[in-house]
Amino acid sequence: MKNYIRLIIGFLLIIYPTIAGAEIEGYDIVSQNNKENITLYGKKMNGLYRGFKIDFKGGIYTRPFWNSETNPTYAPLIFYIDINKDKKEELIITLTTGYGTGLLWEEVHVFDTLDNRLNVNEVIVDNPLAIILKNVKTKLSNEEAEIRIGDKEYKVDITTFEIKPENLFDDIGFGSIIDYEVINNKLMVRVSGQITPAMFIEDIIITYEYRDKMYQAKVIKFIKDIDKTPFYGPIKH
Repeated sequence: MKNYIRLIIGFLLIIYPTIAGAEIEGYDIVSQNNKENITLYGKKMNGLYRGFKIDFKGGIYTRPFWNSETNPTYAPLIFYIDINKDKKEELIITLTTGYGTGLLWEEVHVFDTLDNRLNVNEVIVDNPLAIILKNVKTKLSNEEAEIRIGDKEYKVDITTFEIKPENLFDDIGFGSIIDYEVINNKLMVRVSGQITPAMFIEDIIITYEYRDKMYQAKVIKFIKDIDKTPFYGPIKH
């Protein structure tokens, strides 16, 4: 009888975390995709969620070095969708690691999946700042900002902003806003160009493709018209 009870208890301990949204002692549920039975757990420490666990369709995967803001407005997003055209869904998780006035820092994590299991090795996503450094040329004067991507050149008249010369950066800066999304089955990132501590000149949008076993830039665009930026308004994943 004792062995039977031990067997039952052991069985319950194994299946308990596989229930969608089940509690894990010491952890908060940070984000969920109930339709796909995916739950993200984090441990609140020093104002951040740390030591994440992913419950992916019943399997528990640990990510001890992830961290994310605890503000529910900036909760992690979970996508389960095919973004590399292999006819299999990938798991994509975005985390907000910092936010504030003129500041949004996100990072993205991508996993391959197979038969309801997660490949524990993340697929590398090329850093958007490195992509911009290698592919985008910029110049900034008191009159205009210039952005060159390949053979395309964009100019933005900044005289209407009436910026004091002492507040103007030496060149256009990138890195204060890094915003990932999945739009129309494509992994994309928005990186805003900044010319003063408080002034931005719209966005560079990078669309990724899967190439050479990692996600690399396929298309890099500078978009001046906010109405044409796919990140604003209703988003179709």
